[in-house]
Amino acid sequence: MSWVVAAILILLGAMVFQLGLVAFAMYVLLGAVLIGRWMTHFWAKSVVGQRHVSRLMAEVGDRVAININLENRGRLPIAWVLMEDQLSKRALGVRPPALGVSGQRICLCWLPPKGKKLIAFRLECHRRGYYQIGPLTLETGDLFGLHRRYRVVSDPQFLLVYPRVIPLVGYDVSSKRPIGEMKMTHRLFEDPTRTIGVRPYQAGDPLNRINWRATARTGELHSRVYEPTSVAGATLVLDFHEQAFPEKDEPVRSELAITAAASLAHAVYETGQQIGLVTNGRDAADRIRVEGWKAEWHHRQQIQQSTEMLDRSDRLAPVIVPTQRGPAQFNQILESLARLEKTDGFRLADLLIETTSRIPRDSSVVAILSHLDERDAIAMGNMVRQGYAVTAVLNSYEPLDRAESAGMLIAQGVEVLLLRDEDSISELCQHCVLKV
Repeated sequence: MSWVVAAILILLGAMVFQLGLVAFAMYVLLGAVLIGRWMTHFWAKSVVGQRHVSRLMAEVGDRVAININLENRGRLPIAWVLMEDQLSKRALGVRPPALGVSGQRICLCWLPPKGKKLIAFRLECHRRGYYQIGPLTLETGDLFGLHRRYRVVSDPQFLLVYPRVIPLVGYDVSSKRPIGEMKMTHRLFEDPTRTIGVRPYQAGDPLNRINWRATARTGELHSRVYEPTSVAGATLVLDFHEQAFPEKDEPVRSELAITAAASLAHAVYETGQQIGLVTNGRDAADRIRVEGWKAEWHHRQQIQQSTEMLDRSDRLAPVIVPTQRGPAQFNQILESLARLEKTDGFRLADLLIETTSRIPRDSSVVAILSHLDERDAIAMGNMVRQGYAVTAVLNSYEPLDRAESAGMLIAQGVEVLLLRDEDSISELCQHCVLKV
């Protein structure tokens, strides 16, 4: 406001030297400044806005309708107001954009006394994720451009876009296994309905286990031997470390890993088996700002920088959905996958060391990997030696990298499946399996 001070000094000088025309001009200028300042303050307080979102949960390919209602509650017309419903750089700043916009997200309009205006636009969901919509910001000012006022009139809302789920061709529904029948190395459980032989009686065998026909034929007590139960359900292990995904392949390979995980989880859930998720990725919900919406703003960039989601999260704890049955289990996994972001924290080996004790032994372990080193392969092999039924799904495009990773896993006794592109997800169970 240095020019206002200059105008006052000129006015004082004009009065001293009796320069009437100059004094009159300064009076008019200062009057316009004061009136403009008051009008800007009045207009900024009079206008309010509300956002209505048709849905806050969507799938890839869905369209979300957003309506903005602006209202002038004052008795004077508002000459101009610039409205913007902000979207994050993560949604618009990539190619192709994660969210497409059709309609007026930014609008310049005027409002009559007690007037209202409806502004509508739509979001097209191109990619899964967790996106902040808003806040709704307004800018207004006087007719001379001397004063500007900025307001946040509506708190942000968050749109969750679920990943794609592709049905698996060749899935063995009758066996209710994610990758066919898989038996435990150690007999933790036995199926009393499936007898595979007899053996001599041992102290402690219950009476219902004794095979009376074999006992009568041999004259000595014999007990039945039951087949160990197959693994029921699956625990998905998803490596989402940023170093596992080369920049030249992004975001294709990381999104392919998410789609594969969602598809496998859906297939297991549909059979009524238990399903769980373990990943070293970070939850986008951790980047939400919980304060800072009410403040004095001096320019639009300041509003955007102060109200959008944080650029990154410092979370190190893995994202875990416990392996369970239940109607809400798949939805919880799908929501976790939708919000998942790459991490620079735990590598795969560290993740397995941290979480192996929380993975039940009566479920198979299906690990979706994009790149691994020798330490990661040894960690996978340790799970095999501990009695887990482990299958690795290699999400790699480069043949040499894929062959090297598969070789290290095979050496550790891990079964391997190959995932080349999205079309191969539907044929995941029919792909060639490399066995020890």
